[in-house]
Amino acid sequence: ARVERSKWIHCFEDVTGMIFVAAISEYDQVLFENERINRMNEALNLFSEVANSRWFINKSVIVFLNKSDLFREKIKRVKFSECPVFGTYDGPDPPGDDFDGAVDYLRKLFRSKVHGDKGLYIHVTCATDTGNIQFVFQDTKDIIDKGCIN
Repeated sequence: ARVERSKWIHCFEDVTGMIFVAAISEYDQVLFENERINRMNEALNLFSEVANSRWFINKSVIVFLNKSDLFREKIKRVKFSECPVFGTYDGPDPPGDDFDGAVDYLRKLFRSKVHGDKGLYIHVTCATDTGNIQFVFQDTKDIIDKGCIN
């Protein structure tokens, strides 16, 4: 829960990096515990809070923009640009024909939340697509290698 974060954030003191997963297909949904807060906006705020916390100042981060298969189908029905979180999105409306443009916009949003110079790897993923594992493995290996060098 949101109020519990301060109780566990210190557990990350000696980590090499962070993996953050955001369900991009939930861009039009609200939180279960607070129906006034958009899930993607909450994911962006949580990402910013954690990635910029003192525990992750010089740590690499891998972001999984997950559920791309559901996102690809949903943006054909639910306008991406109508969600308040995406007020600056200037792609086609509806963006159903521009999956890549919408994903690039989400990448920029996540990148904009990181302060400082840290390794940031962003992957668009689908949990059922095993082909992504090779890319994920390479980024994870890079983070571990950088941690060993430092």
